[in-house]
Amino acid sequence: MTHAEHHRSHRIGWLRAAVLGANDGIVSTASLVIGVAAANTPRDGILLAGVAGLVAGAMSMAAGEYVSVSSQADTESADLDLEKQSLEQDVEIETQELADIYQRRGVDPTLARQVADQLMAHDALGAHAGDEIGISGNGNARPVQAAFASAGTFSIGAALPLLVAWLAPANALALLVAAFSLLFLALLGTVAAGAGGASLFIGAVRVTFWGALAMVVTAGVGGLFGVAG
Repeated sequence: MTHAEHHRSHRIGWLRAAVLGANDGIVSTASLVIGVAAANTPRDGILLAGVAGLVAGAMSMAAGEYVSVSSQADTESADLDLEKQSLEQDVEIETQELADIYQRRGVDPTLARQVADQLMAHDALGAHAGDEIGISGNGNARPVQAAFASAGTFSIGAALPLLVAWLAPANALALLVAAFSLLFLALLGTVAAGAGGASLFIGAVRVTFWGALAMVVTAGVGGLFGVAG
């Protein structure tokens, strides 16, 4: 009888990117809309600012993620090239290096050497990439995929407060955008926490708190400009 354990650590990469993108989309766009509305801007101006924020934010997220993950990919590639050279120069030293890693993890020295020998014979570079460098096959950096994912989740998040701003009556626009955006953030935090196996309440509260703080600050700034105008 086998015992199946359902771990969630494999979700960390895409979950982080998805939550970060959607959270940024909701918070930045809602804050922008509320700030502009607090400056007594007409609805058309508010919506234009929101759409501009969505487009600029999505492109910024895509560019930032692409540059960041490309740098990670370059570093991984350089490390793998260096490891290839080391394997070509002295296999014995590299095999013992692998065995030493297993010994430090608690494996008997004789068994550690046997495991190292077998892994070196099967896939020497793969063994060193995973156990020495920490590069796994599932975790390879994919810049284009990361860029599209970040832009996509940001756009989805940003579209939610924009939709509320478009449908809400002018006299309650800022209030409704704030209320619904906080609700969206709470749902996002809950879903993210559930997917990661964390506390649903804590996940919802921490996302909502920072979103509310951003909206309050931008509303204050918009109000100051509205008074000055």
